[in-house]
Amino acid sequence: MRPRARDALLLTLTAAAGSADAVSYLGLGRVFTANMTGNLVLLGIAIGQAQLVGAVRSVTAFAAFILGVLIGVRVTAKSEPATTWPLSVTVVLLGELGLLLVLLAGWEIATGRPGPLALNIMIALSAASMGMQTAAARRLGVEAVTTTFVTGMLTGLIAELAGVRPGRSHWTLWAATLACMVIGAAAGVAVFLARRPGAPLVASLLVATVIAVATWLRRAGNRGTRASPAGRTING
Repeated sequence: MRPRARDALLLTLTAAAGSADAVSYLGLGRVFTANMTGNLVLLGIAIGQAQLVGAVRSVTAFAAFILGVLIGVRVTAKSEPATTWPLSVTVVLLGELGLLLVLLAGWEIATGRPGPLALNIMIALSAASMGMQTAAARRLGVEAVTTTFVTGMLTGLIAELAGVRPGRSHWTLWAATLACMVIGAAAGVAVFLARRPGAPLVASLLVATVIAVATWLRRAGNRGTRASPAGRTING
């Protein structure tokens, strides 16, 4: 897989995270499940206002996100041949997609208005999936691109545009990442308003698309490596 293809898939995952955050904030009790910086601020607000329910939701999201990261890191930690997109990344994304599909099914059953217990379960599912996605992005090692939080990336982008750092090799990717976060959030909100029970579908479709494209590109690359420069198949 070429670096540009990898970057395009990362941008798609960023849009998925933006959508997940928008839907969780609007439909899961004003909590973020991808952006843990914002979620910790919401936790502080809930504690300051003595809102136990809000605090529990934020803690649930935070704990599930950590669990997702731990699982993702363990899966992607195994040694693999040097490649732009390791197979373990796709495996983690498959796990993420599984959690998102369970979330989608539960959301549909609850018609987009889950009760207190179901709501906390859905928060955990969404946050754990985003934690796994963060671990997968970390394994790819693209500088400052995490797909789920962008504050550090925004700082780096401004620094490069201001000329504080030599070279501007990353600023286009970083700018595109910021844009995809907004686009994903907007898409999630649009579906939420148009058909509330289908709101989590946006993130699920985006992650599924990444998995499908990554798998296809990996297979295409493997076929290419089995052919000689003259187009003859190499035996063995």
